[in-house]
Amino acid sequence: QPDRAKDSLLKTAQRWGVQIIAIGNGTASRETEALVAEVIKIAAFPLKYVMVSEAGASVYSASEAARAEFPDLDATQRGNVSIARRLQDPLAELVKIDPKALGVGLYQHDVDQKRLGEQLGTVVESCVNFVGVDLNTASAALLGYVAGLNSKTAKAVVAHRDENGPFGARKQLLKVKGLGPKAFEQSAGFLRIPEASDPLDNTAVHPESYAAARALLARYGEKHTRLPDVAARVRKLFADKESTPAQLAADLGIGEPTLNDMLDAMARPGRDPRDDAPPPLLRADVLKMEDLQPGMQLRGTVRNVVDFGAFVDIGVKQDGLVHVSELADRFVRNPLDVVQVGDVVDVRVLSIDHARGRIGLSMKKGG
Repeated sequence: QPDRAKDSLLKTAQRWGVQIIAIGNGTASRETEALVAEVIKIAAFPLKYVMVSEAGASVYSASEAARAEFPDLDATQRGNVSIARRLQDPLAELVKIDPKALGVGLYQHDVDQKRLGEQLGTVVESCVNFVGVDLNTASAALLGYVAGLNSKTAKAVVAHRDENGPFGARKQLLKVKGLGPKAFEQSAGFLRIPEASDPLDNTAVHPESYAAARALLARYGEKHTRLPDVAARVRKLFADKESTPAQLAADLGIGEPTLNDMLDAMARPGRDPRDDAPPPLLRADVLKMEDLQPGMQLRGTVRNVVDFGAFVDIGVKQDGLVHVSELADRFVRNPLDVVQVGDVVDVRVLSIDHARGRIGLSMKKGG
């Protein structure tokens, strides 16, 4: 009963102030997309939708972690929550799933599973530490990937937070049972506290460099000067040749690379490197193959990368193929050198085969 479903979806979105609907890209996703697009047409408020990869969602929904997190929901509802959260913060959600369950590539089951698991774990750990983690909102699953922490200490951090309230400073981590000075030293620089009284606790500056950072702030800032303003002031001194990084680093008793890292961190407190990536594609309507014409310029999301090219979701029922020869204006040996799954790319329609449901695309700029 499509009309009843549309009415129910519209009322739910209106009641809860929904602005974006996340649709899993699995079974019946295109039918769901068409239904949502019809709801958006009749909605009297701003509403968009976005396609989200649901790889591994079923694995998570049946896991012990999901049952502990949502004991009153069934597996389908847990999967729905996982898909919605992937739109909000993909990394925080995907760490709850064994990376092998995400479908990491062709022939993944034919290689040494132990080595594959180790390599994937290293990649996830690298991603988590590169992005940084909010100490007061992160789950135990996410904290467990922070350098210096493990599953046991991550759970201890969450238990301490639940019992004593949010952390107000990084140094309070030392009060967590089972977390010693060494673990603190390794992990502190990757943990952020946006609400901290000390603004340095919301940067990538490590506590062991706080003395130098405070000396820098005392020299180039007043009591309430914002960190980015101090960083900008110091960079201007370098540009005007009034000082040099080497000279200032020597004055502060730190190395020049440490000073540069410190200034970068202070320039953007709470920086999330993912903010620099293209945002997900929000759509309001569904394209049909009949709407496509050769030469049309579209924007899409890379859904899969194979040896012979990349499949791109451009908002029609069938993903289009960018053949390896059309990925760039130069010779491309490996498509992964140009695109990754999840990339938002600009494409041009080359051909439409209605009979076989195939769409040829190009990413070449030269036409």
